[in-house]
Amino acid sequence: MISTAARYLYLTRHGEASSDESQLTDAGRHQATLLGERLRGVPLTAIHHGPFARAEQTARLVGERLDGVPLRRSDAAGDYIPYLPTREELPPEAADAWLKFLDQFTAEERDQGPALAAAALADFTGPVLGDKPCHELVITHNFLVGWLVRAALDAPKWRWLGINHANAALTVIRYAPDRPPSVLLFNDTGHLPAELRWTGFPQELHV
Repeated sequence: MISTAARYLYLTRHGEASSDESQLTDAGRHQATLLGERLRGVPLTAIHHGPFARAEQTARLVGERLDGVPLRRSDAAGDYIPYLPTREELPPEAADAWLKFLDQFTAEERDQGPALAAAALADFTGPVLGDKPCHELVITHNFLVGWLVRAALDAPKWRWLGINHANAALTVIRYAPDRPPSVLLFNDTGHLPAELRWTGFPQELHV
């Protein structure tokens, strides 16, 4: 009989990026460093990060605060639309706004997303083989965090929309054998000072 053990998936959004998204801001670098400090002592086996500079730079800064945890680039941890809903799937009161938001992305961005989202579910979720729990960090973007949280809660596919994640906040999902996934922590910013929480978001979300 093949044994399986729990996977602990640590998710974070990259630190605050410059307006052209080519690099982290000073605040973003500070956020990443503080996240790395928070994760010291967690038995991480890998840091997966998306291919864009803001995620890669965040991963490098987090990794500098840890001891020998390898960095692994993953297209599945990138920035993409994981699922494009139809109007009929969406709540009537939100459909116009969300469809207008999604229309701003190119056809290529929308077409490539579902395959990458499926790869993310295959690569990052579910129990692991063996008898030792696995702890992994994925440094990604807002959309993928929403997609993976949605999947853990078995919510409709469109429900990745409207799940906001702060820069360098921490979400943890446990995938244990023979039980549903558990969202142990969501969007926790306790390691960040007040001025580094919810960077880039409107004031009404600064909670």
